[in-house]
This record gives sequence, structure tokens and C-alpha cells, in this order.
Amino acid sequence: MKAHDSTPLQDYIEYPVDEMLTRSEQFYQDIKRRHTIRSFSDRPVPKEIIENCIKAAGTAPSGANHQPWHFVAISDSEVKKQIRQQAEEHERSFYAGRAGEEWLDALKPLGTDDQKPYLEHAPWLIAIFSQKKGGIHAEDKNTNYYVHESVGIATGFLINALHSSGLVTLTHTPKPMSFLSKVCNRPDNDRPYMLLIAGYPADDATVPHHALVKKSLDEIATFL
Repeated sequence: MKAHDSTPLQDYIEYPVDEMLTRSEQFYQDIKRRHTIRSFSDRPVPKEIIENCIKAAGTAPSGANHQPWHFVAISDSEVKKQIRQQAEEHERSFYAGRAGEEWLDALKPLGTDDQKPYLEHAPWLIAIFSQKKGGIHAEDKNTNYYVHESVGIATGFLINALHSSGLVTLTHTPKPMSFLSKVCNRPDNDRPYMLLIAGYPADDATVPHHALVKKSLDEIATFL
């Protein structure tokens, strides 16, 4: 390995194998309670919780450690209203046929349509942006590498952090998403990646049966 500045690994904790097995099972049992929700309560969620979850997302691995992401956490009612209006405008054409019959058929078991009231009702929207240029320091303007993969991993960290904090989420990707850049006042370097809705579930929240079907270990993994 080429010489480089480094520091000793000091915060790793090794567990006995039996405890590792227990912890892995406990994590699985907890994370499988995570569900995508489309009915949110308007109960407020303290900003500090969202801050901690975003900080957790910021620890994700990334290409060359450039951390090519930016998170815009939105609680302002007027901004949420703008996002809903523009998202629904795009969604109307999507569900009117732009998506294609096969895609719309795939969505039917989930009961989705062009109405997105949760974009106003939920206490927090988190707009996630990927960055074409950047670096390890905020002022850097270098090429970022493996941007899509890096931001995807960070988004997974964020969803897990929100779930672990006791909140529910919904991943939303209106097409096109370019309006998010304008609403969130982001520079040209930032590209909308995903809109994450976060909060408490409404009292009448449900989970589609279709969403509870998960592939078995044999179907998603091969051990060699």
C-alpha cells in the first residue's frame, strides 16, 4: 500500500461471535419493521433529530471520500406547498400516460396516484442532491467519482437513521425533479436525487400487502 497520512483505528469494537449473531438478528428484526408510508401525521419532529440523522448520512462511504451530496431539510409550510404543487403537476402527466402502461400496471398494487398530500402534511421533507464537482472540503471544485453510488449509500444511511429514531419515511422521485433545484435554491452543480418524506405515521396509516412481499435469502443472495 502506498504511503499516505493515516491514523490508527481506535473506535472499532469487536464482539464475541455469539453476540455478533444476536446483534445481526436484532438488526434484521428491527429493520424489517421499516415500511414506506404515504399517510403522515402533522405532529412536529424536533429539528435536532433530523440534524442527527443527516449527520449519520454524512458518515457514508463515498468515492475518494468526496461526499458528493447535499441535504435540504424543509419544514417551512410555504416551501412544502410549492413542492407539492409542482410535483403533482408533473405527476398528473405521468399517470395520464407518460409513464407507459407497464410501469403504471406495476404501481397499481401500491395504490399510488398523482395526489401527494403528504408533501404538505408531513413535518419534514428532505431533498437530496448529488454534486458533480466537489471534494473533501466544501470549497473544492474537483471531479466527484461514483456519485450515484455514493449518494445512494448515504440515502440508505439516512433512511435507516430516521427509522432507528422512530420515524417513518417515503422515498419520492417525481420526474422530472429539476424544479427542486429552483425551490431549494441550489446551484447548477447540485442535481436533485430524491425527495425523502419523514415524520410520524398517521393514525390510519396502512401498508399495501404488495409491499410486504420480500424475496427470500435464496432469491437475493448467493454464497460461494
